[in-house]
Amino acid sequence: MIDVIGTDAGAPASLATAQQQLIREAHWIAAPRRLQPALNAWLNQPTPLIDSDDPRLLVDALQDVDATVPGVVLASGDPLWFGIGRMLGDRLGTARLRFHPAPTSLQLAFARIGRPWQDATWVSLHGRDPNVLSQALQKRPAALAVLTDPNQGGANSVRRMLASSGLEASYDLWLCENLGHPEERIQQIAPDDNLPLNLHRLLIAVLIAKEPAPQDPKTYPLFGLDDGAYLQHSDHPGLMTKREIRIQLLADLNPPEQGVLWDLGAGTGSVGLEALRLQPQLQLMAVEQRAGGAALIKANAERLGVRPAAVLEANAIDLLRGELPVEIPQDLQKPNRVLVGGGGRQRNTLLQLVLERMEPTGIVVVPLATMESLSGVRRILEDANMTIRINQLQAWRGQPLSDGTRLVPMNPILTVSGTKS
Repeated sequence: MIDVIGTDAGAPASLATAQQQLIREAHWIAAPRRLQPALNAWLNQPTPLIDSDDPRLLVDALQDVDATVPGVVLASGDPLWFGIGRMLGDRLGTARLRFHPAPTSLQLAFARIGRPWQDATWVSLHGRDPNVLSQALQKRPAALAVLTDPNQGGANSVRRMLASSGLEASYDLWLCENLGHPEERIQQIAPDDNLPLNLHRLLIAVLIAKEPAPQDPKTYPLFGLDDGAYLQHSDHPGLMTKREIRIQLLADLNPPEQGVLWDLGAGTGSVGLEALRLQPQLQLMAVEQRAGGAALIKANAERLGVRPAAVLEANAIDLLRGELPVEIPQDLQKPNRVLVGGGGRQRNTLLQLVLERMEPTGIVVVPLATMESLSGVRRILEDANMTIRINQLQAWRGQPLSDGTRLVPMNPILTVSGTKS
């Protein structure tokens, strides 16, 4: 049996008594070179040491050791979490191995910050496509640990990707260097701070979501705000209309100077609220059935300095059928523009109810995520004798790649607009 023991920077003296006993009883010990001086001093007796810095050479060496005597492999952290454990199991077989994990660098990072990590996600950039970080950020995780790759930009890549995703204001950035070692360093980096020049190669970047600080609405762009400017549902972060899609939907809606705009399935309210920034005299009715949706939209409206005419927390279909205690205000009952962002499987039913209410020459816009949804929406608009326009929007965002930039695709969206004539 080979005992694979996870260690921290204080090993072997910091190990539990049972693990120390395994080391003392071992006929041979495999350990990284950095640990060998402390190990020899602690043992105070000659024990054959095998260099473990190159996992491939270590595995070859262990295949030649006497299988009838006990041996120990010392590894960092948890040997089965991005450690030597996988290679040992593949080459030697798990029947010969017994694992004793120590805290991982991920555990240590959150422990140093003092934040629970049961809701955290993680990505590794070691030898991997950095697109995995871009995809993770689109989901707006509450906490995200990034195992950086110094050969692909390290902490700078994380920071640049955060900025290019428009989320700098929505996350605190922590840099955790050399975790578990005497010279470890933990520091929080503000968006306008320069990165330290002497960052260690062993570095984990931790992103902790936060509510973006409010700013003067006059400092925001007229439309096309960064995704990070909006408050989002804490239990479903990332479920919002992304900036590039918002711009297209606003163009398709062509909001008039005056009139009524319905935003059905409004989510965070982003499209309707930006329409108000373009046309402040519009009357916006935002409808979102998710619990807490109305409060969230009102909070975002305050951040943007606009005032919707009505924000309703309700099922849009039930609302239009008059099956709820809440009613549509009288002056908002006939819209000039409608964005049908919700409805799900009942989208076609919702669209039919919308067309019955729209003013002549009105415009309805329907964003779709699947091709299968297109035929039903198109048929309904054609039956209503509307002029139809169909677009497919595919956007890419520039993300850092080592010393260059690569274009990372976002999910494509179909937009269908119908105009009454």
